[in-house]
Amino acid sequence: MYTAVTRDIQITVMPQYLADQSAPDEGRYVWAYTIEVANLGSRTVQLVARHWVITDAAGKVETVSGLGVVGEQPVLNPSETFRYTSGCPLSTSSGVMQGHYRMVDDGGGSFDAAIPAFSLDCPHAKRVLN
Repeated sequence: MYTAVTRDIQITVMPQYLADQSAPDEGRYVWAYTIEVANLGSRTVQLVARHWVITDAAGKVETVSGLGVVGEQPVLNPSETFRYTSGCPLSTSSGVMQGHYRMVDDGGGSFDAAIPAFSLDCPHAKRVLN
């Protein structure tokens, strides 16, 4: 589990390797990740956009940006949480994801809430120490 807090917005990520959707012999590795966004503050906020940076084990970097998450732009009142699950395919047996959510508070202010960097590791891959 990976957690970051920015301006009272706590983001927790739980990645999971999906062996049944992966095909290592074909260079396809798939992970699901569940994210929980918790409003620990006293203001209502809305998650309006996402920005991801995905890096595979070969150093290939892909950025993904867009409105909301899983087709939603959730509004979180104080003490509320929003949870969703999405996925990420890679052509290598490991990688790293990180990014941020653009949040807008009920006063019209906006800020980026950090999504903590988290590793995507195939449990069957050979470990290499650098």
